[in-house]
Formats: sequence, structure tokens, C-alpha cells
Amino acid sequence: MKENKKILGLIGLAARARKVCFGTDSVEEQIKKKKVYVVIVATDSSQRTKEKFKKICEKYEVPIIINEQIETLSKAIGKSNKAIIGIEEENLSKEIQKINNGGENIG
Repeated sequence: MKENKKILGLIGLAARARKVCFGTDSVEEQIKKKKVYVVIVATDSSQRTKEKFKKICEKYEVPIIINEQIETLSKAIGKSNKAIIGIEEENLSKEIQKINNGGENIG
């Protein structure tokens, strides 16, 4: 659970830096423009949404993480009811992936 808090913290940091996009249309558009480095999809989003973004991310070679509930992800970026978030900052994206894959030690 500790890792999720770190990931949510990094998502919040990206949001404050205005380096996130959210919502299906916006995230899909930014992926196609190659501006998204990692996509985070809520575990409780629809199966159709998850499948759609798995295919898009695979096609454009963007890592996808399915993690957290919609409410938790939304709160991390200060919005409500956002099931999909795209991170547009490369270093934060790498750090999120590293933590998600279980390999991070800062400090």
C-alpha cells in the first residue's frame, strides 16, 4: 500500500506541474501526439475502457498501469470521476513505473 501512496504523490506532483491529461478523449489524443509517457487506468473503470486503452497503448508503445480506484486517482489530481490519467512528464513517468514494478529505493 505504501507504494500506491508514492505513486499517487507523483501523480499529484505531475498534476500541479500541469503535466497530466485525463478523460478518455484527452488521453487518447495526447497518446496519438506522443505526449504521454505512461497511462494509469482505474481498476474500477469499465472493461471496455481498459481493453480500449490496452490496445491504444500497445499500438503507440506507451506503458499502461491498471491501479487504484477512480475516486483515489481523481483525488490525486484534484478532479472528480476520472478513470484515466496520462502522465506527460518523462521522468515522473519513469519513477511511477519503477515504483509500480516494485523496484524503487530513494535516498
